[in-house]
Parts: sequence; structure tokens; C-alpha cells
Amino acid sequence: MRRKQKKKVALITGITGQDGSYLAELLLSKNYEVHGIIRRSSSFNTSRITNIFEDPHKIGARLFLHYGDLSDSNTINKIVTKYKPDEIYHLGAQSHVRVSFDIPEYTADITALGTLRVLEAIRHSGLPIRFYNAASSEMYGDVLATPQNEKTPFNPRSPYAISKLFSFYLTKNYREAYGIHASSGILFNHESPRRGETFVTRKIVRGIARILAGKDKKIYLGNLDAKRDWGYAPEYVEAMWLMLQQNKPDDYVIATGKTHSVREFLEEAFGLVGIKDWKKYVVADPRYFRPTEVNILKGDPRKAIRKIGWKPKTTFKDLVRIMLVEELKIEGLSDKLIL
Repeated sequence: MRRKQKKKVALITGITGQDGSYLAELLLSKNYEVHGIIRRSSSFNTSRITNIFEDPHKIGARLFLHYGDLSDSNTINKIVTKYKPDEIYHLGAQSHVRVSFDIPEYTADITALGTLRVLEAIRHSGLPIRFYNAASSEMYGDVLATPQNEKTPFNPRSPYAISKLFSFYLTKNYREAYGIHASSGILFNHESPRRGETFVTRKIVRGIARILAGKDKKIYLGNLDAKRDWGYAPEYVEAMWLMLQQNKPDDYVIATGKTHSVREFLEEAFGLVGIKDWKKYVVADPRYFRPTEVNILKGDPRKAIRKIGWKPKTTFKDLVRIMLVEELKIEGLSDKLIL
């Protein structure tokens, strides 16, 4: 008689963020039991995963949220020990690069030492937990080679990037020192309608919708010449899952291999609503410039394509359209899209 296969259990830090919400949906679709750690705050921040609880197929019955914080090792240890996850996806962080200059100590505590606390919880549990660490293309910083791959030297330019570099090397160390199945995904910029409102792509599409609705007159941005490798977030969380299904842990660049400037994003987005002269709606505000800038990031995903079978599917133009369509819906302006 065929033995029923045990349902996998996953724990996600940062489950209420863009990536965490998409990852939760992916894992639930694969019949996982999913646990997420959320911070206690004065207001609930679970809007990105509300749809899971309201799912007609009741997959929300396999999603459990627990109060905790990456600054609190005691709570992390308790959750790991009690629920014994097969896989931990560590996405939680203070993830805004510009803000990391304003709160560097907090960024280091949560983004860097938070990773240490999760890895220590795994080590002390003695369980064969597979660990995914969300690394970042920002670790390349003032790039020393283009495109950037897994062998490109790092040259971080912000407290956020330095904290992520700590997490990256710590994950590698725990893999080598303790035999933990620990992998890092060096993810380049990945966007979606669930992107935080303070991130440049979301600021642009949200700003356009609000301008058309008569709520705003300008969009205030930082460096318009910065070039990034922009992909679609739901595809990138699939790469996270694929990494933990491999027999051996490793580190992978996840990117599209193509780069576009903020100006190009503006031109594409404004063009979709028939506005060619976008410059009169955009202000380059010094408040949003970083003390040390990263001018270009362009990833080389060939290792991930070859070894784990992942590849990007959504084009830059399609990504801009997807994001703008959702913002126009929010404002009741879907008819403003001209193409």
C-alpha cells in the first residue's frame, strides 16, 4: 500500500512583503503548510496576503501567522522548535536602500543580525531544515564588472547592501561549517503591483494614476539615470523554491540580463496613457538621492538557467504595463490605457 507523503512545512520571514506574499501563494499551491512571522505594530500590515484567507478553495486554512521579530532570537527559536519547518525562506529585512542611510543601526540589526538569529535557530534545532537567504544585487554596488554573476566581486555602497553582504557570507559559512542546506539568491530588482509605495517603480505608476485622477500634480524621484535589471516578482519567488529543491545548496544570481534606466521606465509608463512629455510631471528631488549612488546593475542568470531550470519570462514592457494597469484600476481609470 502506498504511504501517504508528509505535507511539507515552510516558514517565511517577511511574509507580508511583496515577495513573501507571492511565495506564500506559490507554496500553498504546492500543498505546503505555510507559517509566517509578522511584526506586532500599531496597524495591521497584512493586505498582501488577505486574498489567501479569503480564497474559495480554503488554502488559507494552511496558512498560519505568528508574532515575532528578527531582533528577538527567543521568539524565532520557539517558532522553529515548535513547528519544525522543512524549509525556511528568510525574506524579512529593512529593505529600503535610501532609508538604510537614515537608520543604519536598525538596518544592520534586522537585515544582518536577523539572518544570524535565524541560522542559529536552525543550528540549535538539529533539524534538517533547508534555508533560503534573500541576498541582493545591491551587494555589487559600484560594480567592478558588467554583467554581474556569482563570481563578480562585491563592492557595496549602502548600509543595506553591507548588511546583505554580511547575510550572504554568513549563509555560506553556516553551509560550510555546519552542513546546513543553505542557499542565497542574489536577486536583482523585481517588481509587481505589490511593490512598496516608496520604491521607484511603484512611485512612478502610482503617481501617474494619481495625476490622471487629479490627486497629484508631480512625481518626486531621485536619480533618473540609474539603470537596473528589472524582473517580475512572482517569477523570482519560484527561483527561491527551486533552489531549496536541489540536492546541494548553492548561490544563484536571479535576473533578466537586461537593463533599463529610471528614465526609460518613466517614458514607457507615461507612454501607456498617451503622455509623451513626461518631464513636466517629474521632479528630481535631492532628498531621494543616495549619499553613495549605484549607477548600473545588470545580472547574468545563466547559472540559474542551467542548474535549477529557472528563467525570466516577463519583458520590461510587460512589467510596466502590469504595474500600471493595477494602479489605474485602483483609481477607476482603466480606460486611460491607450494600448
